[in-house]
Amino acid sequence: MDFKEEWKHLNQYQMEAVLDESPACVVNANVGSGKTTVLIAKILYLHYEKSVPLEDMVVLTFTNKAADEIISRLRKKEPGLSREQVMGFGTFHSAALHLLKYQLSLEQTGWNREFTVISPDEEADLAAEVIAEQKLTVKYKNRLKKRLEQEYPGYVRGKESSRYRDDLFRLFPLLEEEKKRQNKMSFSDLLRVSAGLLRAGEWHPQWMIVDEVQDSDAQQIEFLEALKGKDTRLFAVGDPNQVIYSWRGTGENMFYLLKHRFAAKELSLPVNYRSSASILEAANRFLQSGAGIQSSRGAGGKIVVKNHYDPFQEAEYLAGRIRALHDAGRAYGEIAVFYRLQKQAELLKKVLERQRIPCEVSVRKTVRDIPVLDWLIKVLRFSVNPADGQMGMEALADPQYGEKCTRAKAKKIIREQKRDSVLLYQRMLEFQDQEAWKKDTVPKAAEIFAYFGLREALHPTASAYQEDEKLVLRLLERICGYSSEKGCGLIEGTREFVNQSALYGVNLLSADREMDSAGMENNISSGDCGAAAGDNAAWKPAEAGSSNISGDTVKLMTLHASKGLEFETVFLIGMNQGLIPLHSQSFEQEEEERRLFFVGITRAKDELELSYYTNPGEPGISGEYSRYLRMLPPHLLEWEELRSEGEKRSNLQQLRREVKEQIREKKEQEQKEQEPQKNTAVKYASHPKYGAGILVSEDEMMVEVEFEGYGRKQFLKAFGEVTVEGE
Repeated sequence: MDFKEEWKHLNQYQMEAVLDESPACVVNANVGSGKTTVLIAKILYLHYEKSVPLEDMVVLTFTNKAADEIISRLRKKEPGLSREQVMGFGTFHSAALHLLKYQLSLEQTGWNREFTVISPDEEADLAAEVIAEQKLTVKYKNRLKKRLEQEYPGYVRGKESSRYRDDLFRLFPLLEEEKKRQNKMSFSDLLRVSAGLLRAGEWHPQWMIVDEVQDSDAQQIEFLEALKGKDTRLFAVGDPNQVIYSWRGTGENMFYLLKHRFAAKELSLPVNYRSSASILEAANRFLQSGAGIQSSRGAGGKIVVKNHYDPFQEAEYLAGRIRALHDAGRAYGEIAVFYRLQKQAELLKKVLERQRIPCEVSVRKTVRDIPVLDWLIKVLRFSVNPADGQMGMEALADPQYGEKCTRAKAKKIIREQKRDSVLLYQRMLEFQDQEAWKKDTVPKAAEIFAYFGLREALHPTASAYQEDEKLVLRLLERICGYSSEKGCGLIEGTREFVNQSALYGVNLLSADREMDSAGMENNISSGDCGAAAGDNAAWKPAEAGSSNISGDTVKLMTLHASKGLEFETVFLIGMNQGLIPLHSQSFEQEEEERRLFFVGITRAKDELELSYYTNPGEPGISGEYSRYLRMLPPHLLEWEELRSEGEKRSNLQQLRREVKEQIREKKEQEQKEQEPQKNTAVKYASHPKYGAGILVSEDEMMVEVEFEGYGRKQFLKAFGEVTVEGE
């Protein structure tokens, strides 16, 4: 392959980074400077020119989407690229997972290779169980997940007691023992255990290549130190001006910490290929690190600063402005509206929809928000790891889809391994015994649906059955597709899939788009992270901060979600004191607010419009425009004149009424969908054994009743077991 063809497009700074072979090199890559291009060129250079096998590189990214993009671009250069060659390409956690599954020896750790991964929420649930069983006194259990994360490093360092002097430090060893017994690891365990084995010298790559290194946290830096052998070379790329995730443990100095920790040479990529010169000149006023961003483009138009009376007026204006841009030839997908807080999106979305302008809001929805998928993931987790009693118990005791037994009874079934007592338990236990599913042949989703008896579990007479069945079959189809793509049997594919879903979430949006001409992530994640778009077979993980919205629609998103994206036209709304920036409690928070604004304005390629409100309508938000506007060079700005008070207020009350009415109607509809029984008179039924209950549904053959203490039960009318009130 003539990889040097790529070099024709590299500038001198990019070329220097690609050819550098220092023991350690960090590249300060300005926004829009082509860092992904440099990473791809670096990998190709090492592989083809220096004969470094791809298997001997570990390429670490902050999101799974970024890793997929790198692999996709490599496949375009080398179509025969195999899965095995790029097993070391992924996020820190996925790389650690791969090492523990396939390269490092787990025998002495207490886990085995068939372990499953649990999310922070699931780890907190398990910790709560241990606290109850061991009768520990742990304060602030409503913040247990955060306390586990914050206080564990101190426990490891040998600190004598927890911050609140309770039993939290007694909990840590008991929790680890329970995780080993159930053969599952937390996110933190993946990095910690693999780092420990790497320090023992089991394996080290020739090259470590790290993307977005500024977003690393302390544990990830420790993982890098353990991964780097005596002869391993490090190449890391990042932008210290884009550190906006401190609430996830990222420090603003991580870029320079890594540089000094590894005595690394520093290079820079100063040339921006994305934005107009005027936008970059404005961005330079907020640059906190580096000598400045150089532009490769012309000046472009001025940055528009616009005042609106309030968010209602602004939404109406944006609808008209976006319509005009589209009529002039701009694709909706090249237009974005950014805001600081998610709640700002509701009104804007309503107005755009009323004007029939296609739009998408980047929001996080977890599997836990969709009961049937939450339950099914638990069923699958126990099926591939029968040691995971927590998942088995929750699957059996689920009041809606499980076996309607209490948690105590479910625990007893699992503890005593009463295989024949409950069909679902038997099917979960025997899942790995299906010989055909261990082979490369992958069954149809309908076959798995029937195997677990899911039709009965989903209650075929229930009003939600069709929607639940659709969601479940899509999930099973994704698992089958994932197993086929990976070239493994269903059992191993399911195990990998549930681990990936714990790490990155479950991408349903691209599945919808694939099947309904829609696309699926934006919506569903089971971990605390977000997914790769355009995924045609596998149900890919979702990424933190990745909106993954696609199609020709206007994008509505927070400043945090905008990172890594670019649009021809960007509207940044709510430029008021107390909103952009938010009120800060410390100097560090104020600095991060500045970086967040920097990230937002540098998403714009051609047009940038900033707006503020005279009447924000929210407590704590001033009617004055943001001080950030005063920091911008005046010659770059075009301040639009304020309209008269009469013009500002014209039709405002009518607009308010229309939008509020739409919001009210939507909420009423959602309540109807969630609580259909409240929209009709409640009817009661009685049974000789279960007593009185509430009638849930009824047709010519069946009746379904909810009994207190027993859950929902279904009966054939022909047997006359149930007496319905009024019949």
